[in-house]
Amino acid sequence: RPGRNGRSLARLCLRNVVPAAFLAERFAASRSTVLFSATLGPRDYYADLLGLPAGTPWLEVDSPFSAEQLEVHIQRRVSTRYAQRQASLAPIAAILGEQFRQRPGNYLAFFSSFDYLQQALDVFRQAYPWVPCWSQTPRMDEAERRGFLERFVAGGEGIGFAVLGGAFGEGIDLPGERLIGAFIATLGLPQVNPVNEQIRLRMQRLFGDGYDYTYLYPGLQKVVQAAGRVIRSRSDRGVVHLIDDRFAQARVRRLLPGWWQLR
Repeated sequence: RPGRNGRSLARLCLRNVVPAAFLAERFAASRSTVLFSATLGPRDYYADLLGLPAGTPWLEVDSPFSAEQLEVHIQRRVSTRYAQRQASLAPIAAILGEQFRQRPGNYLAFFSSFDYLQQALDVFRQAYPWVPCWSQTPRMDEAERRGFLERFVAGGEGIGFAVLGGAFGEGIDLPGERLIGAFIATLGLPQVNPVNEQIRLRMQRLFGDGYDYTYLYPGLQKVVQAAGRVIRSRSDRGVVHLIDDRFAQARVRRLLPGWWQLR
């Protein structure tokens, strides 16, 4: 970009893409280390990126929730791939509208970008003008984020539209009737761009699995985190719609929580 005195300025961005080499030294220096997370999988992916010693034991604790608490529906007839985005809008609106008709309440609908979100919101409002809905906007400040969440009240009705991987896809707690369902209209795959393609090549050279390490695993982690907003206690009951035919693929299903019963 232009700088002072007619000189151009460049920006250098350093990303610690694979912290394994740095963390391995810390693990070796400590007597023991315990790592825990609700989304610490797949095992090889995190072992490689974090530099865990060979033979590190892993323990997967059973979920405190049961399959009866959460209906998980895979919408196999919809593709949210970029080339099919426009064709997906009406079917997505119909899925949201039918679920709301069957069980009115508070829902979150997640999309891959603000542009896709806005297109889906416009189509949904035109088809279902009586359903209250509100949306995340770019660069929301703390007060605006709080206002978005305050719409989710016990006994309330409506659909909040949000971007997957953003402020409302993790770290929020809406128990009971404050949130009874979620629609996830994306696999959450990072954008294919020159930077991510360089990361993919690097992952391929290091671990022999460039695509999954760069795109699939990070994307599905965001999906699982977003779906996790629905069931927050053993008394909660809810529904999640995974909207994309790729969710039916065996390699994708294996990466979803084992306690889910996929329909």
